[in-house]
Amino acid sequence: MTPPPGWYRDPSAPHQERWWDGTAWTEHRRAPEPVGYGPAVGQAPQTGQPPTPMYQPVQPGQAATVPLSSGGAPGGPGGGGRGKAVALTAAAAVLVAAIVTGVFVLGEDDGGSPRTQSPPVTATASDPAPVSDPPSPSPTASAPSADDPALVEDQLNGVTFPLPDGWVRPKYVAEDDVMMTTDGTYDCPADGSVCRHGLVVSRTVTANAESSPRVLAQQDIEDAADDAYDRDLIGNKPFGGIESHEEVASGPVAVAGRAGYYVRWRVKTVKGPGGYVQSMVFPSTVGTESPILVRYVFDAGEDGPPLADMDTITKGIRPIGDADTGGGVGSGIGPTD
Repeated sequence: MTPPPGWYRDPSAPHQERWWDGTAWTEHRRAPEPVGYGPAVGQAPQTGQPPTPMYQPVQPGQAATVPLSSGGAPGGPGGGGRGKAVALTAAAAVLVAAIVTGVFVLGEDDGGSPRTQSPPVTATASDPAPVSDPPSPSPTASAPSADDPALVEDQLNGVTFPLPDGWVRPKYVAEDDVMMTTDGTYDCPADGSVCRHGLVVSRTVTANAESSPRVLAQQDIEDAADDAYDRDLIGNKPFGGIESHEEVASGPVAVAGRAGYYVRWRVKTVKGPGGYVQSMVFPSTVGTESPILVRYVFDAGEDGPPLADMDTITKGIRPIGDADTGGGVGSGIGPTD
């Protein structure tokens, strides 16, 4: 239980008292107040009130009192001399306790701050309950990172991608140009390998002299479909191959403030529900401004990600460090050829 507000022995300087406000130590310190000697002669304790504890917390401006034993009081049986002796004995005990406690104040720790160690104490029925140093407050939580956890950064191409719900940064993915995947995996319907319901790839177009986003997107879409739903990197057919495909959308698109172009196919496979692939190309905002190719692969069926995520991701692509420059499907900002 936290001690009530009052003056207590300063744990870092036992020869002083320090004000405890009920929740934490304050910077108010003082020399110990003079010790009183109980009630006046002939004054009986009031009934119904608890006895005064040996170390009662003292309010500002109030002196602490130490109750006498039943052997006598000033002016009571045994005379004033005996009462004074008892009082002096009690005061001496308090002084000795303070001296003993001071012995255990150690030197500074490695950081230069005072370090206090309390000796082991065996409690007895007559000992007062110790007033322990209140626990230190828990460390302040570190400030949140400046990096937005809902963004994925493509440093090579100088853009960031938003991370919609249900999508995660790539884990255990062989291709190093995968920006994100849907959360979790499943057994591919054909060869028993592991598949994901969706992924987004970002790469730079360098092996092609063509610079038109429209031509590049139209050239890439077939390769995108084959890579996603025909054969994988080691030659397996996770979906048994492609049966057919059809173009379901295409057109100009503004991406990160640049005019681009996209083509989207619906692909049907031998096994499984098939899916959608999209090739999108736009000029880079950094370096030589080589075209950037972004591929989307979305499984069809109820387990696949919503197609709306393609537009959400496209609209959220930004140049690194420029959160205000965006785009969106159908919002072309200039010629695409």
